[in-house]
Amino acid sequence: MYDVIILGAGAAGMTAAIYTCRKKLKTAILSIDVGGQTNLTNHIENYPGTGPMSGPELMQRFQNEAVGFGAEIIMGKATKVGKTSNGFKVTLANDESYECKALILAYGKVPRSLGIENEDKFLGRGVSTCVTCDAPLYRNREVVVIGGGNSAIEGALELATLAKKVYLIHRRDTFRADEVTVEKLKEQKNVELVLNSVSTKVIGDKNVDGIEVENIATKEKRQLKVEGIFIEIGYMVDTSFVQHLVKVNDKKEIIVDERGNTSHPGIFACGDITPVPYKQTVIAAGEGAKAALECYRWLTGGKGTALDWTH
Repeated sequence: MYDVIILGAGAAGMTAAIYTCRKKLKTAILSIDVGGQTNLTNHIENYPGTGPMSGPELMQRFQNEAVGFGAEIIMGKATKVGKTSNGFKVTLANDESYECKALILAYGKVPRSLGIENEDKFLGRGVSTCVTCDAPLYRNREVVVIGGGNSAIEGALELATLAKKVYLIHRRDTFRADEVTVEKLKEQKNVELVLNSVSTKVIGDKNVDGIEVENIATKEKRQLKVEGIFIEIGYMVDTSFVQHLVKVNDKKEIIVDERGNTSHPGIFACGDITPVPYKQTVIAAGEGAKAALECYRWLTGGKGTALDWTH
């Protein structure tokens, strides 16, 4: 059993892990990616003490520190959180489960999913929601990008410089992305556009072997043999699997007090999953530190309490 499980590996989650590990708490970070939304930023120049750098570079520093202090990172999508006699149990999409005494929710906005067969099963094993994070793993391989906005088009362009072939699957024949970017993509010789089509199933055994695609008009299905699938269809707040435990607002964000306490003792929240304004990396990091310190205080018998919902 862990002393604390942190859901999310962005700025808030990583910072929380640094603080809990320095307090000698056995800490696990569960996440579908490492870096969160900061990874989507190509240039950061307002994070104090670092100088200009990319989002992934900054998040790599966060990760190095968290792991260096003893945090264990477990890749996977949390789908269920329940209470136990000693704390909480977190279950992942692959049915693995982990128990802890306290829980810090720090997973921010999460990538939208396709909702197709085997998608969750292969997260981290060929299915990715972050081109910036995982593109280097697919050098000289065949991959798929799904989506029609700027993130999908830019992701396909980035992959085209590394992968042997890139398929771009989009349900329409027009794109929401900037026209200049779309035209640049069309010029790439190793990119094939699969338009007016939807993905229906991820294919694989231990890892991804391909994806099934259906043409919307003709209903014709085909299988693309690929090793990587990148889902780039936007982000959303998803608190559906914790709303039975904590209070949320009308935007489905988790309500916290000034210390990071939620409405449930032993559960804390920080970062973009909360209503705290100004969604900035530096603010998320500070909120993560605060939640971790409050978590430590609660675990060691301090007087940190859950929000009082009677007033």
